[in-house]
Amino acid sequence: MRGRSVSPVFVGREEEVATLAECFEEARKGAMTAVLLGGEAGVGKTRLVQRFAEQCTALGAHVLFGGCIELSTEGLAYAPFTATLRQLVRELGPAAVTKLLPDGAERDLARLLPEFGEPSGDGETDTGRARLFEQFLTLLERLSECRPTVLVIEDIHWADRSSRDLIAFLSRNLYIPRALIVMTYRSDDLHRQHPLRPVLAELGRVQGVHRLDLPRLSRDEVGQQMTAILGSTPEYAKVQKVYERSEGIPLFVEAMLESGDECTFPDSMNDLILGSVERLPEETQRVLRVAAAGGIRVGHALLAAVSGLSDVELETALRPAIAGNVLQIADSRAYVFRHALIREAVHDELLPGEHQRLHRRFAEEISKDRGLVPPGRAAVELAHHWFGARDDRWALISAWDAALESFKSFAYTEAIPLLERVLMLWDRVDDAAGLIGADHTAVLERAAEAGGAGGDVDKGAKFVKAALAELDETREPERVAQLIVRRTPFIDSKGKPGVIEDLRHALRLVSGSSRDRAEVLTPLSRHLMLRGEIDEANELIDEGLRLARKYGDACLEADLLLNMGLGHSLRGDMESTIRVNEQALRIGREADSGRVILRAIGNSIDALLDMGRHDEALRMSEDGWRIAKKYGRLRASGLFIKNNWAESLEALGRWDEAVEIVEGALSHGPVLRTRHSLLRVRADIALARGELTLVESILSEIGVFKGRREEYIQDVISNARMRIGWFLSRGERGAALEEAERVLAHPRQSSKAVLSWRLLSLLRTVCDAAQEIEPQRTAALREHAAGVATELSVIGPVVEAYRLSYSGDFDAAAAAWERLQRPHNAAMALHRAAAAAAHGGDREGAAARLKKALPLAQALRATPLTERIETLLRRVGGGPAAPEQSELLTPREREVLRLVAQGRTNRDIAAELFISAKTVSVHVSNILAKLGVTTRGEAAAAGHRLSLLSR
Repeated sequence: MRGRSVSPVFVGREEEVATLAECFEEARKGAMTAVLLGGEAGVGKTRLVQRFAEQCTALGAHVLFGGCIELSTEGLAYAPFTATLRQLVRELGPAAVTKLLPDGAERDLARLLPEFGEPSGDGETDTGRARLFEQFLTLLERLSECRPTVLVIEDIHWADRSSRDLIAFLSRNLYIPRALIVMTYRSDDLHRQHPLRPVLAELGRVQGVHRLDLPRLSRDEVGQQMTAILGSTPEYAKVQKVYERSEGIPLFVEAMLESGDECTFPDSMNDLILGSVERLPEETQRVLRVAAAGGIRVGHALLAAVSGLSDVELETALRPAIAGNVLQIADSRAYVFRHALIREAVHDELLPGEHQRLHRRFAEEISKDRGLVPPGRAAVELAHHWFGARDDRWALISAWDAALESFKSFAYTEAIPLLERVLMLWDRVDDAAGLIGADHTAVLERAAEAGGAGGDVDKGAKFVKAALAELDETREPERVAQLIVRRTPFIDSKGKPGVIEDLRHALRLVSGSSRDRAEVLTPLSRHLMLRGEIDEANELIDEGLRLARKYGDACLEADLLLNMGLGHSLRGDMESTIRVNEQALRIGREADSGRVILRAIGNSIDALLDMGRHDEALRMSEDGWRIAKKYGRLRASGLFIKNNWAESLEALGRWDEAVEIVEGALSHGPVLRTRHSLLRVRADIALARGELTLVESILSEIGVFKGRREEYIQDVISNARMRIGWFLSRGERGAALEEAERVLAHPRQSSKAVLSWRLLSLLRTVCDAAQEIEPQRTAALREHAAGVATELSVIGPVVEAYRLSYSGDFDAAAAAWERLQRPHNAAMALHRAAAAAAHGGDREGAAARLKKALPLAQALRATPLTERIETLLRRVGGGPAAPEQSELLTPREREVLRLVAQGRTNRDIAAELFISAKTVSVHVSNILAKLGVTTRGEAAAAGHRLSLLSR
């Protein structure tokens, strides 16, 4: 068996690490004496203090370690302090330690460690004890005079009485600079009578003592931990499974991964899980087994009904479990197991007959009174318990009912396993179709619908395939056509060809005036638009709108309007795009269609960004993500919106936030097409920052180097742009020129103004770079590009900025990009303008432009551009560029600094600015570095001094 799977990467905890670092700085000033770090077993307290210790050591501190052991309460006095002394003797030797103490003081320490000679004769009297405390305090004071000293004491929940008293003494009296005590304890072990509780309460009132609670990891952080352990990114479903079962406790994550692909909980961890249960009275354990059959949370009335106990008897039985922190009291008179794995372990102890009997009892009681469970939960609870009772008939009926309820609450992900259960039980139950009022194919159709709405492409495709296999298109052509439409997004999301051919076949199956025809026209017109076949798409949209309005199908009408808006966007008419999208959005809201609402929002974000209305685009992105959660469409529509959100942030130069959005979206397992779109955003940032290894990895995954055939013209142009950027970054001007020629010769050029003007702007860069080596080819390419440009519209500020860059008016382009708040584009235009000025002999003008561009590039950490600017600046004799105070921090960093100055925590700031605590931590680190300070307080003072908070 392999050893424990420990993550080689320290995951999360940015805010806690920052807090400990601040405590260390405060301790160096004498303002902080101790930190109490609490958290449940396995949550990562040891890993956190180890990281903190490494940082302190790197700063020159002397870090001492002492740990309590479980036997301490049985008489192993001063265990952590004995360990600390042993470390000191090992590092310095007994003589050196003795020199730090008053004469004769070593005899007091000899009671803890024999290396100090004969102990003093007064033993554990009050006088001797007081003297020992004073000697240890003196020792820490003398050590801190030499260099900063940190004493780490782990697991103080196991500390003996003497150690607890010494901990309290030191925390109250260690008022000297450069000394800090960090203590960890298990918060879940502190029952009401635990001897540490009064100590913690007392220390909480002591000035200079800071309490810090370590929370569980988030789902994304669990994904990062798993990636670090496995060496590759795990599938979304696996991350979700491990997160749900571990509930974010790192130790449990490691244990599950150790068990292999099944991610089961190993027997080796059972002692940790069941130890607290097995110490409880037998009657309490019996009631816990009943509660475990009820789930992670069970109401008092329901538990009383199933167990057959009176209220008083039930409360008496459960009181030891609550005192032992096995159960916790929730709202609405309910009991919750402290951790799902405790419930699982107790449930696994049930005998087979006991298991079925208890689940049947729960199902019977809930059937009699649905008010025994929280509102909206009865159907799901009944499905769970009838299945656990092994009653196939009622398990099938209740699973179907629960699936239908899940659809009503947009819980599509939860509906899929319920429908799979119906399919599994189908052949075991007589007249299954009669019992639920639907045939087998209808169940498959519902399951496919849930897969599409919930973003589970593989399962959705599997259900459609199975449903089509049961149908004959000559007998039920409309039903087959509907399933082909249902299959379309599954094929498309995997980037496979043939979608339009499939839809044309579906169109031939439906009559010319039916609602079914409108349902086929909608996706067909959309895909024709994306391929650049705008005229044919518009004809189909007009036909579809007539049918949708004839049958009063508002959602179909909205979808067709959004297709029309896509056409306006491709023709460069962004105002019409936004107007039509808003009309579709109103329809979606009136119909309460999450799918339509989110599609309209996603399309509108793109249009607003192209119009330079970035504030509205960002607000709509945040709203869209929230709405996607509400409608249970996180992995489908939600991740599409996340991609648009990341594109907005990338354009505005908020690259760290964009990277975080991309990584968070990728961790949710997006469909292939959305994944590729997200990766393109990440590649754009990596290319601008010179992270070529990452760029190569991304472009290889997308298939950019393979010349894979793309269905959508937008993907054709985006991939070509990626390849050109890659070649230019490597100095391969000839290869970049060849790619530029290839994309410009593509038979289906995009008429979307922003997309095409951006490409032409890049082609101008390619021609300028390759002019010397291929003058004739670059001249031909310029002529071809000029012909394409005459066919393009120029509507909106973003298009105009790209047009100015293409035309070579770089000063005007830089001004346009500055107005649009796009720093990378502005810096690039300024660099091009400076190069033109230098070529014309205006060295002073070139230097002025470069000095304006340099801080923009540096703030973005756009290394290649920074280096080009600095090189040209040296050539024109401009010397080093000193940023203005107003340019010292980015606008986002000034926002963060303002909130830091108000004393807000990273989590507070994250909530205020709608970003994550991790991103705030990055901003704070950048602020400290730019201001040349080490603490948040110093940063706030510097902000006031430099007038950065009033801007």
